[in-house]
Amino acid sequence: MADSAPADSRGGRGGFGRGRGTRGRGGRGRGGRGRGRRDDGEQAWVPVTKLGRLVKDGKIKSIEQVYLFSLPIKEYQIIDVFLPKLKDEVMKITPVQKQTRAGQRTRFKAFVAIGDSDGHVGLGVKCAKEVATAIRGAIILAKLSVIPVRRGYWGTRMGEPHTVPVKVTGKCGSVVCRLVPAPRGTGIVAAPTPKKFLALAGIIDCYTTARGSTKTLGNFVKAAFIAIANTYSFLTPDLWAETALAKDPYQEFTDFLAKEAAKKSKY
Repeated sequence: MADSAPADSRGGRGGFGRGRGTRGRGGRGRGGRGRGRRDDGEQAWVPVTKLGRLVKDGKIKSIEQVYLFSLPIKEYQIIDVFLPKLKDEVMKITPVQKQTRAGQRTRFKAFVAIGDSDGHVGLGVKCAKEVATAIRGAIILAKLSVIPVRRGYWGTRMGEPHTVPVKVTGKCGSVVCRLVPAPRGTGIVAAPTPKKFLALAGIIDCYTTARGSTKTLGNFVKAAFIAIANTYSFLTPDLWAETALAKDPYQEFTDFLAKEAAKKSKY
């Protein structure tokens, strides 16, 4: 009786002791209501654009079909479906400050490059209060900016394309980055910043030149990205053949999109 008295007295004070153990915070638990539900929401993708609905239903088979009709990509999950082997590289994280009446407000700016080393590359820039948030946002923006990379040959057209097809130039701020075709086996002759970016783009051999304030890494990597994007701006003779364009996906699958819109209107 004496041994059980303290436990009885603690549990019998108006239910205070029992409430903490069974009905209080311990009973609810944070894991059951918070994190588990958020993870499920991240995994289940509900498309909100026409292109997203077509991709999720399997109507569009490859990302080249999206590029062919210049369809704008507004959901990063579309890139995840078509390019599951993308690798991301954090190029730089730099603090930026804004002067306010209360003092200085510091945020972090992240530059993230993303690519599959097989002809697709993207660049994302995001500023946020925390480093992890900035990196996550930059990865999403990099996926939305993924572009196709045109590769070519130096000299004989043997084997797989290995270098840039022509000399291309990109400019951002004072930085000018120029890519020059190189013979097979040369490797990427470049500074560390564009070297990582060209490797993610799938270019094996390339000469580069750079002018301007290349220590401004943000402008340097943007100039390299613009130069790579310019590879498809040249109309070389091998692209002179006429292409018979099919219907636009929005026009081809208009009945499917109309049914989806009708379902949403009911709810």
